[in-house]
Amino acid sequence: MSFSIQQYPFDSILESTIIENHRDFLNWPLVYFLEENKSKEAYVGETTDVLNRLKSHSKTEKKQKLTTVNLILSDKFNKSATLDVESNLIRYISADGIYSLQNGNLGISNHQFYQQKEVYWEQFKDIWTELRSLGIARHSLDYIDNSDLFKYSPYKSLSKEQIAGLKMILQCLLDDNAKVSLIEGGAGTGKSILAIFLFKLLKTDLNDFNYSDFDEEDEELFHILQNVKAKYGDLNMALVIPMASFRKTISNVFKNIKGLSHKMVIGPSEITKQKYDLLIVDEGHRLRRRVNLGSYFGTFDKNSELLGLDKMTTSELDWIQLQSDKSIIFYDQFQSIKPSDVTPESFYALKHLPGTRNEKLITQFRVKGGNQYVKLVHQLFDKAELVDQDRQNLGLYDLKLFDDLNEMVEQIYLKEKQKGLSRMVAGFAWEWISKNDRSKFDIVIDSTALQWNSTVTDWVNSPNAINEVGCIHTTQGYDLNYTGVIIGPDLDYDFETNQLVVHKEHYKDKNGKNSISNPEDLLDYVINIYKTILLRGIEGTYIYVCSPNLRKYFAQVVPAFKNSEDDVKTYTIVDMPNEFTVPYYDLEIAAGQFSDLQSVEEVKYIELKNITGHVEYFVCRVVGESMNKVIPNRSLCLFKKYLGGTRNGLITLVEGNDVFDSETGANYTIKEYSSKKVTDEEGWRHEEITLKPLSIQPFEPIVLRDEETMNFRVIGVFLRVI
Repeated sequence: MSFSIQQYPFDSILESTIIENHRDFLNWPLVYFLEENKSKEAYVGETTDVLNRLKSHSKTEKKQKLTTVNLILSDKFNKSATLDVESNLIRYISADGIYSLQNGNLGISNHQFYQQKEVYWEQFKDIWTELRSLGIARHSLDYIDNSDLFKYSPYKSLSKEQIAGLKMILQCLLDDNAKVSLIEGGAGTGKSILAIFLFKLLKTDLNDFNYSDFDEEDEELFHILQNVKAKYGDLNMALVIPMASFRKTISNVFKNIKGLSHKMVIGPSEITKQKYDLLIVDEGHRLRRRVNLGSYFGTFDKNSELLGLDKMTTSELDWIQLQSDKSIIFYDQFQSIKPSDVTPESFYALKHLPGTRNEKLITQFRVKGGNQYVKLVHQLFDKAELVDQDRQNLGLYDLKLFDDLNEMVEQIYLKEKQKGLSRMVAGFAWEWISKNDRSKFDIVIDSTALQWNSTVTDWVNSPNAINEVGCIHTTQGYDLNYTGVIIGPDLDYDFETNQLVVHKEHYKDKNGKNSISNPEDLLDYVINIYKTILLRGIEGTYIYVCSPNLRKYFAQVVPAFKNSEDDVKTYTIVDMPNEFTVPYYDLEIAAGQFSDLQSVEEVKYIELKNITGHVEYFVCRVVGESMNKVIPNRSLCLFKKYLGGTRNGLITLVEGNDVFDSETGANYTIKEYSSKKVTDEEGWRHEEITLKPLSIQPFEPIVLRDEETMNFRVIGVFLRVI
């Protein structure tokens, strides 16, 4: 669908300019983007009456600060199209990081679309590309999709049950007899999204809402919000998140949203400093009681004393109620993972107190396998015996069971290259010996050696996360695209009794087991851990099970990973080329001559019948251990000839003209490529290229600067091991 973006000053002569240049669009659906370049504030809207809408904006104090209007025009636009473009622009502009939006958002966009939404999405991708060329947008849509600011943005469309929960919460604020709202929901049901959305909603000026587009449901919700604002004014409120890692992530999100501050996101200890009108608690199941607290015992006791509570019987759940006039608590009893967590019995008692309102979230929003996948996960752990009939239709959700851990690691690396946000996660069944000595490995299974996370704060987004293994404490609350889950020897299956079994000696979280005498209690915690990490992956979940019996049990319903499923696994080496062949160069034979593919005389050919465009590819045998996390020694690998374009983050085959040596002494190497501009002490800018090994062994990266960056070239981009 064709479109144009026209930019004008947002001033007194704008009306005449629009009439002169865009007479056909005066009463036609369009989208507009108001901006102020210095303050980086903006507003996104859509309308069928552009002159009156912009006149209205020019009379409001906030909009008067905006200096430029961008009109997105198309003679093919209809109301559905502009509503969709507006909604996507708000979501992606807010997460792109350049502009702070003045938009208010009620989260209701149940529009009936004239065409399939896929049509509008293709159109929006083109509009976004144009906005990037104008400097209005910075990042690609794929990049933003993986960002925390997008995943946890308050500019969301809410489901019907989320809207029902939102109305219930607002009604609770108006009810003088209601003190607590309990919102119960499993992993992936949107608890964090609703908590953040609610917080932003209560902090938004009523004048920032676009009343002209309200339908009856919008008006009902807005009327309730008006009453809340009239009753409380500007609420003294905070978002409480018990887990430090996830708290840091959401704090960074708040820092980038207009009207919010990172100081509004706090831990349970901070609520003792003052009283609040309202406390919103996310991941409430991780609030603590006085059991197995380790170094936190002293702080817990001090806070209990400050609040006048008995340290032996109180919990952080009690602190929340004492320090707030109203509290809204999101929780999931099946994500309680250690004895220090507030017990389900405490939530049950609170749930049935007079003045407590209750709501449930059921629909699965995270994993693309939907509620069927969630049901399967619960069946795996809750049923005594599984049969083939339990296998659910998971659609395109990528669920696989691996017999070889190294294969699963390789697949997660590939998914990281393709999708991003793909991580290895394991149960707490290995000691953290690499914490103080990064030369050591924590998880060693057959020939695969891995290390636990090197940081506990926001590990998922840390630079080295793809090379490490996270645990429940560094992933709970996060969304991933792909999760590679290692189920350790702490969990097993007994086919005689048809029961899951926990091995306490293999469960290494001391604070998670020291006070537990009943094996059934420990089993419940371990099961909750694995359920939680198995529900992190949006696109897919890969599973490796250490215990043979448990692997056999899982194999009843979880599809096995098979090498034959890959696109290019079947190949034949031939001496003469044909329409199905790509050239095959053996690096050990080619040595230094490999810098010119066409001059290598000893070329063989490999038939690959499951690809097209054979002239674009070649195959090499890669030797050495510097890339063994992705490419095992002596693997045949498929490459695409490099013809230019982006290469950061890609595994590339490069020729170096004496700037480095490979492990075989030849003048080439295969590494992960990245480049950046660096400033020296004198202020000069230089290009710096890093060629990073991906190995379980301690290989140093190759760093090229100045003239060295001119003396090499990229030959090909690694696609896969064949």
